[in-house]
Amino acid sequence: MITIGMLHYRKDPQTVFKTYAYAAAAKMEGVDFFYFSPGKVDLNRRRINGLFYENGVWVERKTRYPDVIYNAGGTLTANQDRIVDALEKEIPFTSHPIGDKMSVYYRIKKGKIFENYLIPSEEFEEVNLALSYIDKYNAIIVKPLSGAKGEGVHYIEKIQDEYLLIDSGTKHVLSEGQLENWLDDILLEDRTYLVQPFIQSKTKQGQSYDIRLHVQKNGEGKWTLTTMYPRIASKGIVSNVSSGGYTSVITSFLQEQFDEDYYDIKRYLEVFAVQFSTHFDSLYDQPLDELGIDIGIDQHNKIWIYEVNWRPGQPILFYLEMDVAKRMIQYATYLAKEAKKKRKKIEIRI
Repeated sequence: MITIGMLHYRKDPQTVFKTYAYAAAAKMEGVDFFYFSPGKVDLNRRRINGLFYENGVWVERKTRYPDVIYNAGGTLTANQDRIVDALEKEIPFTSHPIGDKMSVYYRIKKGKIFENYLIPSEEFEEVNLALSYIDKYNAIIVKPLSGAKGEGVHYIEKIQDEYLLIDSGTKHVLSEGQLENWLDDILLEDRTYLVQPFIQSKTKQGQSYDIRLHVQKNGEGKWTLTTMYPRIASKGIVSNVSSGGYTSVITSFLQEQFDEDYYDIKRYLEVFAVQFSTHFDSLYDQPLDELGIDIGIDQHNKIWIYEVNWRPGQPILFYLEMDVAKRMIQYATYLAKEAKKKRKKIEIRI
């Protein structure tokens, strides 16, 4: 029987979102599943003190290495890095990082096929760059290169001789000198930012929104759309749920916003999600498993890629947790089978 190990830096699986869903999905798929952290690995004896979900509780047992590892969390220490690196040399990992926003941007741009869906972006390194973007596009976004959950996203718009700044949901009206000082302060921060034009993606009610396309590989190693849903800003420009936005059902949302065109747009999004993911995956040396693609739709119904996220989160809905978990278990099983096929071919050659 195939065994899947879920690796996370936290010791207690009850503190990690979705562990129960993965354990339940594994049972439904007929594969063994256990949870472990780097500290539970004995590299010399090739054994792991894994936590198995049995009769409603997590039970620790010593076990052999799994056939595949679902690496659900990163590392915190050099020793954890050492252990994870050693495991990855021997065991297939499901997930591989895609890089920060600008590296993703340049990779898509170099790939050309989906280049026209990109929002022009540059790393924010000097005040004049932001000012030139404002002169060209009138309204811009300044956001962290490695940010998440909509944190640190700033909106700047030129209105006659003044500038509207929306910072953490608060509006400020600044002179050009005040804006330059504010931009200088941003440059002094430890985090790195990028600058890009603001693409208006608004509901009929005037609320900013984006659409999350959550894609995963299935049990055949092929990309599929697990779910998609709109994220609508309660105020301001950030539509991320963790920043005060809310979600809706995609079909009813599209019907309300696009009337008789809703079906064509829904189908367009479904096809785009799979085709983009397949292409994006081909741009990396190591296979990807799961992406959260955030897109906007402008007034001309054109799709724009806002972000591509690795290890995407999703609203806390049980049915969605199970769909995501089931798809991951199926893909992990596929990886394990493919690894066994490769080993058999090597043994035959020897």
